[in-house]
Amino acid sequence: MSHTIIGQNATPAVDPRRWPDVAAVPGGAVRAAAARALFTRAAGRLPLRVATPGGVTFGAGGEQAPVLTLHRPARFYRRVGAAGLIGFGESYMAGDWDCADLTGLLTVFAQHVDTLVPQPLQSLRRFYVRRQPAADDASEQQARGNIHRHYDLSNDLFALFLDETMTYSAALFPEDPGGAPVAAAPLLADAQRRKIDRLLDLARVGPGSRILEIGTGWGELAIRAAQRRAQVLTVTLSEEQHALAAERIQRAGLADRVSVELRDYRQVTGTFDAILSVEMIEAVGARYWPDYFAALDRLLVPGGLVGLQSITMPHQRMVATRNTHTWVLKYIFPGGLIPSVTAIEQNAARAGLHVAARRDFGAHYAETLRLWREQLLERQAELGRLGFDEVFRRMWLLYLCYAEAGFRAGYLGVSQFLLVKEGSR
Repeated sequence: MSHTIIGQNATPAVDPRRWPDVAAVPGGAVRAAAARALFTRAAGRLPLRVATPGGVTFGAGGEQAPVLTLHRPARFYRRVGAAGLIGFGESYMAGDWDCADLTGLLTVFAQHVDTLVPQPLQSLRRFYVRRQPAADDASEQQARGNIHRHYDLSNDLFALFLDETMTYSAALFPEDPGGAPVAAAPLLADAQRRKIDRLLDLARVGPGSRILEIGTGWGELAIRAAQRRAQVLTVTLSEEQHALAAERIQRAGLADRVSVELRDYRQVTGTFDAILSVEMIEAVGARYWPDYFAALDRLLVPGGLVGLQSITMPHQRMVATRNTHTWVLKYIFPGGLIPSVTAIEQNAARAGLHVAARRDFGAHYAETLRLWREQLLERQAELGRLGFDEVFRRMWLLYLCYAEAGFRAGYLGVSQFLLVKEGSR
């Protein structure tokens, strides 16, 4: 699916204080030559085309294939040679290349992720990929800093592309007779409420239920739970989200039923009939998954239920990349890891929980991201007013397209899980 990128041929001004690794072009002629050879080889087998400044076009794609336009090939290959996929992303942020169908291009890469690098070189992966920095570890001392770097950017930024519910997770749309999501901008708010209501139904939230939500977002789930006359404690590490969620809860007249607190999930005490957590586990980090599921078990009453929504990835891919420092971890979500379904099941079981129900709806997330991307592009002129520069705009466009491509390729999925204590009905 194509889209127009406004100003795609302009070279962004890169502030070296804000974007040091984007401003600096690494050296390394040997690595750059290797990157050129590998990229040319991959393009020759993939349904895409590459256009160079000299008018040369190569790649296995036809006329309708996405076209990666190299503005500064030498810089592109030096960045990729020095930092792999991180360099690929930084090269886009710097304006070294563009693509009018960015989602389509990234979908091609996602569909062929296992063959982009020749098999003999894949065995050497541990020697050339970067490991996650210790400073991004999602410990109780450092988790708030990780959350701050993404969710505290600005509530106004997220309001540019989210719907009126301010829900920043996969929506659940109506489906056509073939099972495909029917997604359009006017339907997004209702689709978000449908997703929330399904999770609340899974966890049997109703009048008098004592509910814990781990990861407040901007408060829509807590509001809808309270509208069912449940009593809700919702916790977050984001100061921006905390402030707006509290304001929205107050405006809804539900402050007597909802308490929103700045608190780590590991610090919560008490017991609850149900625990809800939507796309928060991705920020926990694999090292702390046992702590997370142990907290769920500790905080549940006997017979209590957990409604968990998580992005997922194939288990072998998760194992292979769990210690890798990626472009997304460096610039978008530091310290996290997307789990596999297997990892969720295994960690839950070790804590005395088991998966009683699961629904997968990855195609719905692709459509959710498409709508967010289109809305952000429509309102991108407002980014400057909020203090965000062109490098940031390109970074966020790449992030949204990258995520959409992952779901379209099946590289990523999303599921709602119902977890129950062992021995419970």
